[in-house]
Amino acid sequence: MQQHTSRRQVIAAAAGAAAAIGVPATAAAAPSTTTAPTAASAATAADRRSARARAVRTVRRMSLREKVGQLFVVELYGQAADTEHARNRELYGVGTPAEVIAKYRPGGVIYFDARRGPDNVREPRQIARLSNGLQHAALRTGARIPLLVSIDQEGGSVVYRMQEPATLLPGNMALAASRSPRDAHRSADILGTELAAVGVNQNYAPVADVNINPENPVIGVRSFGSDPQLCADLVSAAVRGYHRGGVASAAKHFPGHGDTDVDSHSGLPEITHTRGELDRIDLPPFRAAIRRGVDTIMTAHIVVPALDPSRVPATMSHAIVTGLLRGELGFDGLIVTDALDMGGATEDYPPDVAPVRAFQAGCDQLVLAPEMDTAFDAVLSAVRSGAIAESRLNASVVRVLEHKLRRGLFPHPYVSERRAMRTVGRRRHRRDARALTERTVTLVRNEDGALPLSGAARGVLVTGWGPEPVGTLADAIAGRPGQSATRLETGAVPSEAKRAEAAAAARSHDVTVVLTNAAAAGSEGGAAQAKLVEELRAAGTPVVAVAVRNPYDIRRFPDVPAYLATYSYGAPSLAAVDRALYGDLNPSGKLPVAIPALDDPSAELFPYGHGLGYGGRG
Repeated sequence: MQQHTSRRQVIAAAAGAAAAIGVPATAAAAPSTTTAPTAASAATAADRRSARARAVRTVRRMSLREKVGQLFVVELYGQAADTEHARNRELYGVGTPAEVIAKYRPGGVIYFDARRGPDNVREPRQIARLSNGLQHAALRTGARIPLLVSIDQEGGSVVYRMQEPATLLPGNMALAASRSPRDAHRSADILGTELAAVGVNQNYAPVADVNINPENPVIGVRSFGSDPQLCADLVSAAVRGYHRGGVASAAKHFPGHGDTDVDSHSGLPEITHTRGELDRIDLPPFRAAIRRGVDTIMTAHIVVPALDPSRVPATMSHAIVTGLLRGELGFDGLIVTDALDMGGATEDYPPDVAPVRAFQAGCDQLVLAPEMDTAFDAVLSAVRSGAIAESRLNASVVRVLEHKLRRGLFPHPYVSERRAMRTVGRRRHRRDARALTERTVTLVRNEDGALPLSGAARGVLVTGWGPEPVGTLADAIAGRPGQSATRLETGAVPSEAKRAEAAAAARSHDVTVVLTNAAAAGSEGGAAQAKLVEELRAAGTPVVAVAVRNPYDIRRFPDVPAYLATYSYGAPSLAAVDRALYGDLNPSGKLPVAIPALDDPSAELFPYGHGLGYGGRG
């Protein structure tokens, strides 16, 4: 009876406080569908409502500018909170990351490595110190609200930010090749544990898109594959894994980015699925994530006419964000935009329009809005003018604050630098990552027993795409007794001269291993890499092709004697290739996608689930 009474009191308190600031009482009293990690995952409904009530009370004492600030997730340049960087001044008018926090009081930040420019993530102690410095800056200004510190650390070799000594994991499609929810859970657990140790509390993962289009230029191996049920199972397992590791999870890119041949970073893709197809193909992984308690869902910059005939991008669509995701699917966690500086958002929406439209559609947080001063002022003006009701603003800020409360950020915003150094890349993580990776290697073709190679002395030419992958594999082979290896990298679009050089080199070796990555060839589509493979075959030396990203490359050279798919060009995947080539590892992966014929997409070269092994297994 006492428990029942306390729950009623919490609900009443939440509803009363919500009414005072204009948040609908039903939203304030409703239990969240998200689940926080570790001990918090067992929180009672009363605990969740208590967090909502405290969030509502906090919003009551915030200024309008402070509330608008909580909607934004910004990038910051530099490796320390108090270090000047010219790019911060160019973008925000202030020099240090701490000054950016003080100026805008954003709800969150997002880390990038030097490839994009911010250069936030070098090594564990530095990242932890940056996180602590940013939290200190947030907690000494305004309403003193801790930050969501976010990152895109999906695993694999396509979308990642933290590099070694962080543990390198094989990525989603690779994990799907093992068909193991346990492996997907463990991978996310390792990623989450290492992120949490350095003060990152929100990972924008897992990808929930179902990749049914071999020409997809932006998702591909970031997806768990082409089967909706497999994707749903592994997305669910990954959400649990991130929670166990101690970070919030984010399913993306809603309502599904898997069937497109346009990259939303540079253009605006259109998904032509019917509503029935969306329900069968695209939505199951998101439904599974919601059932599992995913904290956040990220929208996609895609047009989906079956869901919104007005043809606005999903990020800007009230019908998709509020009608489908909030209403029909019942998601009550955070909804965040994909980066608003991507072409899919900027193509038709200038910097003063995109953030307002996305917020009006129902998004809670606006990620990487270009021209931050313009974006901030546009949202602020929209609230002041009534174009955005203050009750609508309050509802999103309550969700942001409740999320932070349930993540434990208010009492525990800081991390231990010493613990970060002990945790990131720890031996157990690396050992488990190796085992996970070895279960993903897929032997797609092996004519006349071309593989495994015997231990007889031989010279091996390692050629094809990528200086680092070619070098890594060549070094591994050369480290074997009796094996010598020559490296000859030919580029993403090998020229006629490079192809001739590689063919000549093949004639003086006993076997050739060629790495392919047609996705790296851009609009050329890997045609020159395919010519390289065929010219190497014509040289008369046995050829083994290894697709180190998308498994579809064999469509362009279907007669290659032996073909392995790794779904990743990271060092652990290449180590697994070395072991598979020589039979130390019996490939056990199964294709998570079907591989169609190049000239007839309706015909399958290799079906979903195909995978060979040695010794009659597979």
